[in-house]
Formats: sequence, structure tokens, C-alpha cells
Amino acid sequence: MDSSYFYDYLSPYGYWTSHLKHGYVWIPYSTGYGWRPYSQGRWMWTDFGWTWISDFEWGWAPFHYGRWGWDDYTGWYWKPGTQWGPAWVTWRRGSTYLGWAPIPPGVIFVSATGIRSLPNRLPDSSWIFVDGRYFYNIRLNRYVIPRERNLTIINHTVQKTNIVMRNRLIINNGIDINHVNGISRQRVTKYQLANSPSAGKAKIDRGRIEVFKPAISKNEAASPKLVIDRNEVKEKIYREKIRKSGVSEAEWAVKKKQAQERELEVMEKSQKMEIREIEKKIEIEKRSARSEAEKNKVIKKYKEKSVKLKEQHKKEKSSLKQRYVKEKIKVTKKKVKK
Repeated sequence: MDSSYFYDYLSPYGYWTSHLKHGYVWIPYSTGYGWRPYSQGRWMWTDFGWTWISDFEWGWAPFHYGRWGWDDYTGWYWKPGTQWGPAWVTWRRGSTYLGWAPIPPGVIFVSATGIRSLPNRLPDSSWIFVDGRYFYNIRLNRYVIPRERNLTIINHTVQKTNIVMRNRLIINNGIDINHVNGISRQRVTKYQLANSPSAGKAKIDRGRIEVFKPAISKNEAASPKLVIDRNEVKEKIYREKIRKSGVSEAEWAVKKKQAQERELEVMEKSQKMEIREIEKKIEIEKRSARSEAEKNKVIKKYKEKSVKLKEQHKKEKSSLKQRYVKEKIKVTKKKVKK
């Protein structure tokens, strides 16, 4: 197959548009509220390292070939590529959180060196974080922490990019399996990855995963049959999302509200967990203190940390609510325009 196959296969699931820097790019419309790449699916440990298993029928392509990028106007877009990989992401890990972010367009994989670092710092909003206990959950998207918390979490995690070629296989070993098993409190079996004969969702059965990963050659002459103007694509994506959901615009707004409520709940839960962690550390260090003066010093140190953290939590929650207000205003403007 060549890259023209992507143009034909993905057209029913999104729009192709022209990007000034990256040429033809694809924007999906069969996604829910607040969706980000590598958020709706699950992580599995395979002989290719960390492998993303998407919930989408079309997921075999954009999460294993090419790169995802962000545009402030159109949102997330996918630039096609020809190299198959288990997941084109970089990682962050900490004592509580695990996170990942799409490797952006322009970062290429070279067989001899792989991808060990990124040329620039990724935007904070690109990262997806979860409490490590939910990392293997089959409904992972329900535990994704709102991006307003990302800066706080980034400051308490370490980034690692480690995509290499070994025995002619591209492998993503970004975070150590033992660290993941410890933080998730699970021990997970390694799955064998096998080729599926047809496009579609991966099939998982008894330690084996069948995925569609054809060899793709580059076709410079290929182009999508339908290319939507960049100035139109944002409005078309919004309308198509509602149409594909099979509900009215009012019902879609209710679903969006429910998703926002879940998002706020996840934020508050993660914030409370951080406060509890500080309280645990206070008790541990207090027991180790050899004098009353040392004990008071510990209490003072963690009290200051707790105050700063609570202030940061307030800012995060305020930013989240501001986002909801801005989104509501945008929708209202669209209705007036119509």
C-alpha cells in the first residue's frame, strides 16, 4: 500500500484540510468532548514495548503512523507518515502520576538513533496525565486529569523519550515496566503482537493482540479526494460531531455538561490525593524527628508547602471553569451566526 490509502480510508471519519507547514492533514470528528490523541483506548505491554490500543475503528492508522500536532484554530490534526510504531509518544513519570504526549510533526525516527529526546519543550496542554493506579484501566479516558492541572504535575514528574529499533522492530520503552507495575499496583503480562489481515480495531485474546499494520510507501503525488478549506473545517467538525453522535444539539449539550462534571470530579480527586500525600509525609518525618524543635521545623515546612499547593489548586479550578465559560460563549456565538 502507499500513503493514498490513508486518504481514502480516513475520509468517512474526519476531514482533510491543507496545513501551511505540513501539507494535507486529517482532523477526526468522531471524538467526544475534550478529546486528545492517545486518550480513548488503553495501554498494553507487548514485545514492541508500550503499545496503544485504540477504541476507534480507525485507530490503527493515526496512532501508529505519522504524527499528531496542535493548531490553535482547528485543534488536533494528524499528519500522515509511513513508519509503523507501537505509539509515537514521549513519557513523564512520578511517584503518583504517569503521563504521555504525542510526538509532534517534524520529529523523525532514524533507525540508527531512534528518538531519545525532542528538539523543543512540548506545550503543557499536550500532556495527558492519570493517577498511576488507573494506567491499565480499559476506560482510561474516564481518569484523564484536566489539562489545567498539567503544570503542577509536570513539576513533579520526569520526562523520558525512548523509541528505538531492536531486531528490526520499533520499540517504545519510555517508562520502566517495573515502575509502572509498582505505581499501578498490578503485574501485567506481556502480549505478543501479531498482524491482522484487515483494517479495524485490534483483537485481543489469550496473550495475543492482532493489529493491522501494513507496510506503507510514500506517494508524493497522492492527495485526498475532498479537501476542506481551513477556514471552514472548524465549524464543519463541530456540526459533524453532533450529527455523528445521533442526538439533537440540546442532548449533545447535556452530554457535554456531564463530561465537564466528570472532568471537575477527576480534578478534585487528584488535588485531594496530593494534600493527603503531604499529610502522610508530615507524619512520617514527625516520627523520625529527634527533638521537639525538629518536629516543629517539619510541621512548618509542610504547612508552607500545603498552603502553596492549595493556592495552586484554586487557580487550576478557576482556569477550568473559565474554559467552560469560554466554550459556552463560542457555542452561543455560533447559534447567533446561524
